[in-house]
Amino acid sequence: MSVRRLAEETVQPAGFAFTEENAAWAEATIRKYPEGRQQSAVIPLLMRAQDQDGWVTKAAIEHVADMLEMPLIRVLEVATFYTQFQLNPVGTRAHVQVCGTTPCMLRGAEDLKAVCRKKIHAQPFHRNEAGTLSWEEVECLGACVNAPMVMVFQDTYEDLTPERLEAIIDLFEAGRGDELRPGPQNGRHLSAPLGGLTTLTGDYDDIIETQRRESGHGPANGAAPQGAGAGAASTPPSDAGRPDTAAAETDPTIAAPGKAQGNETVAAGERDEGDELTTEAHVPAAGQTGGTRQGGTGEAERDAAEVGQAADASSGAEANTDGTMRHKEAAATEAVVPDVRLVPDDRTAGAALDLSEGKDYDRANTDQVGVTEIEGRRTETSDVTPGPAHADHFESAAEPGKPDSRPGDKPADLLSAPRGEKDELQKIRGIGPVIEARLNELGIYHFWQIAEWRETELIWIDDYLNFRGRAVREEWIQQAKDLQAGSGASSGKGEGEA
Repeated sequence: MSVRRLAEETVQPAGFAFTEENAAWAEATIRKYPEGRQQSAVIPLLMRAQDQDGWVTKAAIEHVADMLEMPLIRVLEVATFYTQFQLNPVGTRAHVQVCGTTPCMLRGAEDLKAVCRKKIHAQPFHRNEAGTLSWEEVECLGACVNAPMVMVFQDTYEDLTPERLEAIIDLFEAGRGDELRPGPQNGRHLSAPLGGLTTLTGDYDDIIETQRRESGHGPANGAAPQGAGAGAASTPPSDAGRPDTAAAETDPTIAAPGKAQGNETVAAGERDEGDELTTEAHVPAAGQTGGTRQGGTGEAERDAAEVGQAADASSGAEANTDGTMRHKEAAATEAVVPDVRLVPDDRTAGAALDLSEGKDYDRANTDQVGVTEIEGRRTETSDVTPGPAHADHFESAAEPGKPDSRPGDKPADLLSAPRGEKDELQKIRGIGPVIEARLNELGIYHFWQIAEWRETELIWIDDYLNFRGRAVREEWIQQAKDLQAGSGASSGKGEGEA
């Protein structure tokens, strides 16, 4: 599956808002879903945003997340997963989608792609110089019998030749796309045969009359008349599939293993004797649905025995032989369920048990200590409320162009040039050639600089590199101290420096 990313910042608009008509449509769409399930409208709203602007922008994703009170990452996942969403600007007059699936490929889709490379751009997902046209290859557009085909916005153009596609692109480029008629471009009616219908061109009476005129008889090439009043059937019922009871293998007098001695045994007698044996055995025979005697099953005795065994195997547990499995259940619960996750059956005197909000309780404490809902009582997902919508955005917490506004403290020992020969910072786990170059640009060349940082200074560096805590987790300060001690490198500070 291809990686799909949002467009570059240089082409992203500053904001997004639905038009008055689209905003009313969006609100009506959201109301179609039950309370607590409004997030299901994310795909329709993103599609309407794309219809309005031609593609899905970052600002549109944020706007939809705000409308649905939905975490931004969830909307971003939807927009980047479904290829129906265009994440980059497309042609303002036409975006051509060329079907490349097997039927279209066999019928000339490669020639259509060559036309798009010639008329629009050498690469898909790129616009022409004027920004009016763009193209891409897609999978099955659903009219395989009319291959090859393309789709422009929401209309399909089928049965194409390279020359016809060039003409279509030229018309869209000239702003005359409304003059085109969607569908087959070779005179075909929908998906009917190009030369017209060759079968089922008339009703049944016409077919019968044609047969009689050409062959002198009616349907089925002379078959007997059918229907009411046609007379009795001349063919006897078929015995196909019925057992041949006259076969030698079914002879009841034949000797076989398990049969009574003597070939004179009567089959009826055998059946009677078999029924008697089945009755005495108290088990169902073939074709029966139960035994012939009713009574106790001994289940209570077995339960009592099992409970006693479970009690003996549990330390400090007393045997319970009342015929229930309660003691066995208690032993298993004690073994696997932590006390803190249990809702007690009773409370100490004076403490009321409140389960109205489905809270967890500490078994050893009479006070309610949990705030997490019991799983069986939850009715909503955990990500319904994302927090303040204005704080849920793509940009970093630091203001662009203002490095001093980053979390933590900016290191005070940054240098304009290395003091002597600079250290090989790539020896620190997590620093590669690119990160080392960025650190050098910032004024960090030596192990001693990193070794003398405070944690708040390392946090500032981590945010500067957009490492999301990696520098802190990998303990760059301690690594630098170890490398400095192992190499015997001096601090490199001049005399009189702290």
